[in-house]
Amino acid sequence: MQINWFTVVAQILNFLILVWLMKKYLYKPILQAIDEREKKIAAELADAKSKVAKAKIEQDEFQKKNDAFDQHKKKMMDGVTGDAEKERQKLLDAAKTEAAAVKHKLEEASKELQESLNEQFLQKTQEEVLSITKKALSELASTNLEEQTVHVFIRNIKAISAKDKKQFTDAFHAGSALSIKSAFELPEKEQKSIKTAIAEVLGPDIKYAFETDPKMVSGIELVTKGYKLSWSFAAYISSLEKSMASSAKEPLKAVKK
Repeated sequence: MQINWFTVVAQILNFLILVWLMKKYLYKPILQAIDEREKKIAAELADAKSKVAKAKIEQDEFQKKNDAFDQHKKKMMDGVTGDAEKERQKLLDAAKTEAAAVKHKLEEASKELQESLNEQFLQKTQEEVLSITKKALSELASTNLEEQTVHVFIRNIKAISAKDKKQFTDAFHAGSALSIKSAFELPEKEQKSIKTAIAEVLGPDIKYAFETDPKMVSGIELVTKGYKLSWSFAAYISSLEKSMASSAKEPLKAVKK
């Protein structure tokens, strides 16, 4: 078979023309469109990446601000909590102090009330005992009791110390008559016994003035200027009263301690 080279060349030429035409009018616009699309996608990706980076920066800044705010808030809350705790403790301490003061005042008031009641009770008891004693002695006063009173008085005259005797003598010389008081009228016999006892101390030449005093409870009292010698149940009761008052103070002192 013989090859027609003219036809072959024409075919090749037609193919090349077709390829050039396709490249110019078909492939080139497509490639250009693809290139533009790639550039656009690359630009969009770059823009997106830039936005992501910017967003990341903004997020980091926001996180920093948020952390700083949280720290500041925590610091403020800690400060407020600390101040509140200090104020609470201050109020609690003040309440405890006030409660202790009130308790102390109540204890002192209770103690004073108890002491007052004890004193009133003891005083009332003493008054009752002394009142009963005085009443009993007044009711028991009799001739025999009066005689015993005179005997005790005479015994006291004879038993006075040298110091009292000197005072008695000095007072008598500076005065006039001796005044002798008794709760009852002394019979002549008792008056004579008293005079005899006094004469042994002062001598025989003495003036006497015997008197009665109903207020005295079975007793006798000798009085001269600047000196007094007496014995009576009233004095005994007074001594008893002082003794009871002194004894009453002891338990009160123990209570106060």
